[in-house]
Amino acid sequence: MNVKQNRAITCCSRKRLVGRSWLLFLAGLVLLAVTEAQAEKTVLAGGCFWCVESDFEKLKGVTKAVSGFTGGTLENPTYNGNHQGHYEAVEITYDPDVVTYKELLAHFWVNIDPFDAEGQFCDKGFSYLSAIFVANENERKIAEETRAGVEARFPDRRVVTPILPASTFYPIRGDEIYHQDFYKKSPVRYKVYRWRCGRDQRLKEIWGDDATH
Repeated sequence: MNVKQNRAITCCSRKRLVGRSWLLFLAGLVLLAVTEAQAEKTVLAGGCFWCVESDFEKLKGVTKAVSGFTGGTLENPTYNGNHQGHYEAVEITYDPDVVTYKELLAHFWVNIDPFDAEGQFCDKGFSYLSAIFVANENERKIAEETRAGVEARFPDRRVVTPILPASTFYPIRGDEIYHQDFYKKSPVRYKVYRWRCGRDQRLKEIWGDDATH
């Protein structure tokens, strides 16, 4: 075999490798597109978004939980600046083939205090109130069914968590991005905050063995 033949074989091998790499790359893009097309999103408010994000990212079928604000009319609210009229909330991306919307809400209820009309746990004020934000009538119907289930379980208590129409969700960004994945970035500080806030103690008091912590 001469030098020219060796070069030709090497060239062909490289072309085949490049071709395979492109096919794998394109297959990956197609898979990602299909996955994103199947994924659905919902927004829930349950007080401190550090905790809500942590609670939902541990739920099988949830692929992403993003902290932010929603529910108000003020554009581009910020944590340290003005977020008047907004709820601290989390946008949850999930695979409905793994976890249904109804199952998401079942998880939501046992991770909040549905009777607190002033906030959630140690955090008080409008932005810390709980709420379910629905994007369509089907979600509203399911949300109302789950709330009715909570009301039936606690007939002597008033469930104050509202079901509200979804509005623009503003994710945490810029200098405040440290809030995103806070429980991963600052686990010790997060655990201390959660314990001092009495969140899990109160959840156990309300939900007993159904509490997820």
